[in-house]
This record gives sequence, C-alpha cells and structure tokens, in this order.
Amino acid sequence: MAEQSIRVEIYNQTYNIRSDGDNEYIMRLAEYVDSKMREISSGTLTVDSLKVAILAALHIADEFHQLKNQQQQTDAQLASRSAEMTEMLDHIFKQKDIKPQEFETEQ
Repeated sequence: MAEQSIRVEIYNQTYNIRSDGDNEYIMRLAEYVDSKMREISSGTLTVDSLKVAILAALHIADEFHQLKNQQQQTDAQLASRSAEMTEMLDHIFKQKDIKPQEFETEQ
C-alpha cells in the first residue's frame, strides 16, 4: 500500500499524518487521543496544551500497561491450564495403553 497523508484534529490542532496504514484506524486513534486530552483538561486547571498532552500520554500509557499485565496473566493461566490438560491426557493414554502418536482426531 502506498504512503498517504491524512489530516486529523487533536485538541484544536490540525496534523497531517503520513501513513501506509488504514486511514480509518488513524482517525480513531486521533479521536481517542483528542478525547483523552479533553477529559484531562476538563479535570485540571491547566490550559497549557503541552501539559495536557503529557498527562493524557501518561493516562494512555497506564491503560496500555494495565491491559498488557492482564494479557500476561491470561497467557500464564492458559499455559498452566494447557499443561494440566496435557498431563491429564498423558495419564489417560497411559491407563488405556495408547501412545499419543496413535491418537488421531477427525478433521
């Protein structure tokens, strides 16, 4: 895909973004950043857009890291559950005297 330029508005400033990605996605990202900045500015007394941007970036980074931690916990739970299931299957195979390579599933 060829590189394109898209205009977005964030916190009353217009930016031209060059991207070879999905323009709709970039628009959604810009809208999200804009909404975070407006949310921050409505809850603080500062009108300095740089300070608002930094506070919004910190909030977005916090959201990202919380989601990342949740994903890591989910991955660990799935790995643990998978290991349990493998152990159970091995136990069943041993009881039935079936070798795992003899076990076939229909697809």
